[in-house]
Amino acid sequence: MAILVKPDTKLLVQGITGSFGARHTQLSIEYGTQVVAGVTPGKAGQKFQDTVPIFDGVAEAARETGATASAIFVPPPFAADAILEAVDAGLELVVAITEGIPVRDMIEVKAAINGSATRLIGPNCPGVVTPGTDKDSHGGCRIGIAPGYIHKAGDIGVISRSGTLTYEAVWQLTCNGLGQSTCVGIGGDPVPGSTHLDIIKLFNDDPDTRGIIMIGEIGGSAEEEAAAWIKENCKKPVAGFIAGTTAPPGRRMGHAGAIISGGKGTAEAKIAAMEDAGISVAETPSQMAEALIKIL
Repeated sequence: MAILVKPDTKLLVQGITGSFGARHTQLSIEYGTQVVAGVTPGKAGQKFQDTVPIFDGVAEAARETGATASAIFVPPPFAADAILEAVDAGLELVVAITEGIPVRDMIEVKAAINGSATRLIGPNCPGVVTPGTDKDSHGGCRIGIAPGYIHKAGDIGVISRSGTLTYEAVWQLTCNGLGQSTCVGIGGDPVPGSTHLDIIKLFNDDPDTRGIIMIGEIGGSAEEEAAAWIKENCKKPVAGFIAGTTAPPGRRMGHAGAIISGGKGTAEAKIAAMEDAGISVAETPSQMAEALIKIL
């Protein structure tokens, strides 16, 4: 079992003919992901690697191939329209890898998604991986840019605002013999498609997820909101880490959403909320898996 994506998920890639999109599409195919279509306006009729058909639009691609998920590798000025096209086509999941989408564009996207059938992960995220069950964890589903080889099939859910910290947590788990059910990088932009809490609820309802690692960073209040829900509702052990303990107020650190303003969004406040919720908080990134192992 897993959340969001499974080995039988059919994926289309918007921006499949760009260098970045093409490279990661190929890596996803090698991982075992069922990439059934690409979308690049003006290139309909062509094929990616002689096997994946390319269409002008998402609706036609989904209709012809049965795709239910999309990966967005589209430049920032056009990425919001690409997301909205996937929403209009009724796709269940959209994973926006693109960094630098204007905040105003994302506010409009967020409004369009509310009440729709589509869940958005990202933007500015590493994507989603559900590891396969063969000896190399291939045969799973990889949507985005995460290195597939570090993953191992198992029962630990990982959610993070940071791509590199996602990889670090996954690798620590794998090295300790703990596989992952699904790993979700939600991105660090100010207007995310999905929050920590959204994903925590999915992991909490997943019968095959035994424990959770939640990674946050300074800025916003999403981690505190998730911690409050976990305290009252979560049935599974949760470990966490907050990046940015040394960040000075008023200065953006890393992601666009990682900024302390008005005394809110500090690492100290987030850590306190997590500890109050019974979450095992790692002091350093190197201790994330260790923090979870303590409470499993």
